[in-house]
Amino acid sequence: MTRHFVGWLAAWCLAAAPAAFAQTAPSAGGEPLQLGALQREARAADARTREIDLLEKQTDLRLHIIDAERLPSITALGSTQIQSDVPKSPFNLPGGEPAFAAPKFTYDASVRVDQRLYDAAVDPRRDLARADLAESQARLRTAVFTLRQEVNDAFFTAALLQEQLGALTATLDDLDARLREMNTRVREGAALPAEAAAIEAAVLQQRQLADSLRSSRRAALARLSTLTGRVINPDATTALPEEAATASEAREALLRERARPEYQQFDRARDHAARQQAVTTASDRPQVTAYGRAGYGRPGLNFVSDQPQAYALAGVQLQWKAWNWGTSDREREVQALQQTMVSAEEEAFTSALRRAIETDLAAIDHLEASLPTDDRIVALRESIDRTARVRLDEGVITASEYIDRHTEWLTAQFDRARHRVELAQARANVQTRLGLEVK
Repeated sequence: MTRHFVGWLAAWCLAAAPAAFAQTAPSAGGEPLQLGALQREARAADARTREIDLLEKQTDLRLHIIDAERLPSITALGSTQIQSDVPKSPFNLPGGEPAFAAPKFTYDASVRVDQRLYDAAVDPRRDLARADLAESQARLRTAVFTLRQEVNDAFFTAALLQEQLGALTATLDDLDARLREMNTRVREGAALPAEAAAIEAAVLQQRQLADSLRSSRRAALARLSTLTGRVINPDATTALPEEAATASEAREALLRERARPEYQQFDRARDHAARQQAVTTASDRPQVTAYGRAGYGRPGLNFVSDQPQAYALAGVQLQWKAWNWGTSDREREVQALQQTMVSAEEEAFTSALRRAIETDLAAIDHLEASLPTDDRIVALRESIDRTARVRLDEGVITASEYIDRHTEWLTAQFDRARHRVELAQARANVQTRLGLEVK
């Protein structure tokens, strides 16, 4: 029975802590790890945060491109050609020659300057570029925000294993003392060797369990080290975050808080669609451009002359798409539908967020009520263990029965440690889900 029970305890301990993470036994030295600081370090260490500045530089370049459209554009033109026929005068000069005839071989070199006088789409396009920047940055912050939950998972796994190792180390020391006493009694002929063997087997199994917990804890701290980009000592301890807001305060915060980066992303997406609508509307308005051209060619402006000439001309040009078969209206309708879709996504996100937080709050209520009971159970199991120890010394019970009572005390300590860590994790999850900084 003893081996079966201790084996069950080992399996239970490994299942209680997520097996994917963890790190080493707690050490009294060094500054304890703080969850809030780890979350900030993970965010700063993520390579994607550098994209914030890169996106701003990219937008600055786009704005410079748009602003350059306000400046005069200069174009160099050149051409030459020969043609088989040209216009001729219907009147002939004395001698039978036409009064004039355009040259068959022509060439032209000129410089054209265009200055946009009015373009209603320039400012809306600038606003659209800024809206695109804001939406991209919001989307990036949303992606980086998911690191918080990864940090939470690894941190609380390490914290739970730290608590379990602490309880296991204390009980293991007690078992070592019982083993020494039993070996003495066996040498003196006061106990059977099987009694010492039962205790020794329990000691070895608990040491194996301690090694397994240390290995798992090292993995959790290694993951934290990777997330934060700094070296974390395998013996580093974790400090559970300060008590967060009460359940009622969290429910009130849920109704008023919009600190999650997703909400900023929704706002920016709607604004982007609105700016796109403004660009579409402005594109329907006319554009007015002044232009000038100076050049040298054969012929010049007098197309019937066959002599090279310098020339110049200037004017104003109006361009207006008076009819586009309803394309602009449909484009604006597309953007309006996009805004509606974003609002629907925001509503669904809020609903899912509330459900998740309500689950966390229910867990908080349950765990807060469980802790006093856990303390009482641990106290009772400790008392039973002391009694069993005395009865073992008196030879009233066997070593296997004592180990069963001792294991029940250890299990009660593990349960209490797990509930404490789960309570801290549930509180931290509420803060994280709300988008608030963890203390």
